[in-house]
Amino acid sequence: MRVLTFCHNHPALHPGGTEMLALELHREMRRRGIDSFFLAGVDKLHRGRSSGTCFQTVGSSESEMLMWTGEFDPVSLAQHDFYGVFPELTDFLLHYRPTVVHFHHTLLVGVETIALVRRILPEAKIVLTLHDYYPLCPRDGILLNAAGERCQGPDIDSCRTCLPGLVPAAWRLRDLHIRNHLGLVHRFVCPSEFLRGRYLDWGLPAERMTVLRNGRPAAAPAPHRPLPADGVRNRFAIFGNLSRPKGTLVALRAAALLKEAGAEFSLTLHGAPKFQGEAFQAEFAKLLDQAGSRVVHAGEYGPAEIAGRMAAADWVVAPSIWWENAPLVIEEAFQHRRPVLCSGIGGMAERVSDGVDGLHFTAGDPAALAAAMRRGMDEPGLWERLAGGIRPAVTLTACADAHLALYGDLSGPAPASKPAARRPRATKGGRPARASMEVAS
Repeated sequence: MRVLTFCHNHPALHPGGTEMLALELHREMRRRGIDSFFLAGVDKLHRGRSSGTCFQTVGSSESEMLMWTGEFDPVSLAQHDFYGVFPELTDFLLHYRPTVVHFHHTLLVGVETIALVRRILPEAKIVLTLHDYYPLCPRDGILLNAAGERCQGPDIDSCRTCLPGLVPAAWRLRDLHIRNHLGLVHRFVCPSEFLRGRYLDWGLPAERMTVLRNGRPAAAPAPHRPLPADGVRNRFAIFGNLSRPKGTLVALRAAALLKEAGAEFSLTLHGAPKFQGEAFQAEFAKLLDQAGSRVVHAGEYGPAEIAGRMAAADWVVAPSIWWENAPLVIEEAFQHRRPVLCSGIGGMAERVSDGVDGLHFTAGDPAALAAAMRRGMDEPGLWERLAGGIRPAVTLTACADAHLALYGDLSGPAPASKPAARRPRATKGGRPARASMEVAS
């Protein structure tokens, strides 16, 4: 078995959850003696201009490389730099000849790369992990419109509220372009049942979709801090990227409500608002200043620092306002035996059981989050009960085992049919209703 992993970016440049998991799986396979290579697409934001070749090594690693993909179109998921990227990539594919090509994203890389792999290496098996909703949503793949409301899309009318210049023909061509390339994938990996349901509604074939939970490297749980004399567990923490979709501003407003009510607590933000627009940066700075000493911005951190930072927290807060798929921060919180307060939507609500190992609150509602934090502080025995109800996190070892088993099961002819096109109808519930099937041709 020879495995080639494609990902959008490298954790050394952008430590997002998808990048971290993809690289961890690659390194775990190398540790087991499996021939594995990690290829990360990068653009001008992280590398500047390409100089002479689209490839560049990462540090001293012999199995990790960056690939310049600076002409990528994020709306259509298309890689337009055919002459600058694909000739060298073709040479690499013919030289390395992977038996399994696993895309952890087509962002930056482009969906056309799937077709290139299929043409150059017709015997190779192609796997795509669906970490978010980019094929469905041309606005950063978060199904969240410009007003901050969760979208029931994809639908031309909904998409045009975010992209006013999008014409129906272009929207349809985007849809067909992505579907036709995804039709070449042998197996789709879904880290949550919720995400799988979304893509089933969109029309991906159920027989090609497998749910595999994200795993975390083994780590000794951070010790719980000694119970304070007053018995109050009032230290809350947020981990990861700080942004509007991640609910950072919701958490700051919830902290302001608790402060106004005279509550004694602390909220520590671990992470940074990197790559966020000026409007968010200004609002973040304003709310952080208003929160005073009760909210601390601890800044960026590396994987080795998680346990130390987690040790100071009683609770982990995941206040995202979009339908998260399977946030690694929840797995990390459970690994360190911290109950989670999360928005009661999407993959977060699937992983955190309300009243068992955490608490749900209404997404996007600062008052609801403040009430959940207040309950966590005030209800006797709640923290102990929730901490005791935490299920073990999936280990990276088990995650790698599941992926290798999936690779081994991929046999038989390559898929010939294209995914069916479904036009979901918006409903009053949290998911689109199944619509009539319309075959893409």
